Amino acid sequence: MKLFDKLAHVAVAVACTLGLAQARAQEVSIKAVGAWPEGNFFSLNFERFVQKVNAEGKGVIQINYLGGGAKVMPPFEVGNAVKGGVVDMANVTVNFYTNLLPESDALSVSTIPVQEWRKNGAYDYINKLWGEKLNAHYLGRGIDNMPYHLFLKKQITKPDVTGMRLRGLPIYRDFFQSMGANVLTIPPGETYTALERGVIDGYGWPVSGIFDLSLQEHTKYRVEPGFYNTEVGVLVNLNTWKRLNDKQRAVLTEAAIWMENLNLENAKKWEDEKKRQAAAGIQPIVFSPADAAAYSKRANDTIWDSIIKRSPEHGQKLRQLLTR
Repeated sequence: MKLFDKLAHVAVAVACTLGLAQARAQEVSIKAVGAWPEGNFFSLNFERFVQKVNAEGKGVIQINYLGGGAKVMPPFEVGNAVKGGVVDMANVTVNFYTNLLPESDALSVSTIPVQEWRKNGAYDYINKLWGEKLNAHYLGRGIDNMPYHLFLKKQITKPDVTGMRLRGLPIYRDFFQSMGANVLTIPPGETYTALERGVIDGYGWPVSGIFDLSLQEHTKYRVEPGFYNTEVGVLVNLNTWKRLNDKQRAVLTEAAIWMENLNLENAKKWEDEKKRQAAAGIQPIVFSPADAAAYSKRANDTIWDSIIKRSPEHGQKLRQLLTR
């Protein structure tokens, strides 16, 4: 009987050890990077997402966040790193990989909340396209309902920046050029120096985030209204995504939906941000109603004309799914 009891105890111990080992073997760790440094405004929601996954995904999936910004890799290389499987996951804006996927600009001009994308078929269409052209799964949108603005060192009274040198991204290059600007592509981290040295007279930037790089020190004006809808999203290498089981995918997807819902209170945040900018000496430039309407129309027409010209089939469909 004693021998039987000993054997039973051994069997239980072995079973527990094997069960623990099996559980550990099933837990997957994936590598993630960001296009911005840790703690930067554009990293915050992603970092909260990582914390949530790592807290709720124990034994299932964990994210090894390697950090972000130029110390990890140049921002404009992040999309390529996901496509090639150098990293499994990235927090990045479509503005940094339009060279790989021109249609991606459409996400930055969406006029419907990201929550509706999961209901109207937009997410399905996006992931089919991102999978085919970028070898990536678009997991979730970390920043939504956040307009860009034109920030200037010099005052203007109408939508005319003829002769000005502006820092711009591909998504609004045509828009700025249509108002007479000379547009320069400058990495985010070099924008302060470009302003300080007089290389540029202004820049396009989301309504929030300028304090992260101290840009307010060389900024006097913010043009109203804003334009477009800043996009920051989480990409997963498609091969990595396919290797995950249903439970692992579910942990990531549920956390991504939670992250997207963090954006529902953004309007109040942007009003607070504008008050902070005012306290730093940044004055709003408010156009006449007619000029403001023309400014907004020009912004939307130039980008959608560009998207549809580059991709007639997908551009039209994305416009149907992402705008009202």
